[in-house]
Amino acid sequence: MQKRRMGQHGLEVPVLTLGTMTFGLQVDEAGSNEILDQAEAYGLTFLDTADAYPLGGTLETVGETERIIGRWLHRRGNRSRLQIATKCFAQTRQGPNGWGLSRQHIMESIDQSLQRLKTDYVDLFQAHGFDPNTPIEETLRAFEDIQRTGKARYIGCSNYPAWRLADALSAADRLGLAGYMSLQPRYNLLYREIETELLPLCRSQGLGVIVYNPIAGGFLSGKYQPEQDPEPGTRFTLGTAAERYQHRYWQSAQFDAVQSLKALTDARGISLVTVAVAWVLAQPGITSAIIGASKASQLKANVEAVSFEFDDDLMAACEAAWWQLPRRPVAEGYR
Repeated sequence: MQKRRMGQHGLEVPVLTLGTMTFGLQVDEAGSNEILDQAEAYGLTFLDTADAYPLGGTLETVGETERIIGRWLHRRGNRSRLQIATKCFAQTRQGPNGWGLSRQHIMESIDQSLQRLKTDYVDLFQAHGFDPNTPIEETLRAFEDIQRTGKARYIGCSNYPAWRLADALSAADRLGLAGYMSLQPRYNLLYREIETELLPLCRSQGLGVIVYNPIAGGFLSGKYQPEQDPEPGTRFTLGTAAERYQHRYWQSAQFDAVQSLKALTDARGISLVTVAVAWVLAQPGITSAIIGASKASQLKANVEAVSFEFDDDLMAACEAAWWQLPRRPVAEGYR
């Protein structure tokens, strides 16, 4: 598995990261273990999770994904061979300070995540979103203390718009803190908003970029047809995630774009999944792409993206897909 350096920092990570948000709801523990075993065999030794996972769950399921990973780590005894990233911000309990990036919630979150993951540290601890109600200085100081105590090696953020990220980087510099060293945004052939400001900002400031949704939650597999209803058990029907994913991708223009691309990949005898992930990895400034699965066999097409080479016509078609989509307003919060 190829590795890339995290921006200007010393940390190296595989170009593919295993996303685990399906574990515990969309995928049971046995299936999750199979995915983890197969991923490690492929060299996918960077795992991404969050305190609030599984995706689409409720407060009753909060933390189950981390527990599944922790039990797997304990049985395999392979913690030293892996890099683990988790996140905090989303609501994890009722009552005051049950969500956000206050010092109270951050400290509570890291301790509970470490307990569930059965480890003394995580390699990357990330703000899952930005918190407009908490001063960025409070957030960054809390993260700095977590680094100093060794509970996290590095600090990153996710779902920050460019102006929020720039504000955080400026505050860290002003306070003499390490601050965020990576960003985790949504990015794929059907969603390229980050190219306008976020990616240039990350490249200029030396941040690593770990993108999620490279195959649009499975939409870029090409398996869905415009006349069908969303398939039960997928992200398009799963609990609290269903509305969000349908709004993102279950649109006629997106269906048209995917069908055009799939016709080209089918004619070449290659998987659209492979092409979609390979396209993301080919973009300037991308460190790693988070790939997810609901079964271990789905990993193969993703892994094949690492060595995939584009011909000119296919690359041109991939580039054209986004520009043919109608422009829609970008939400200020979670993207």
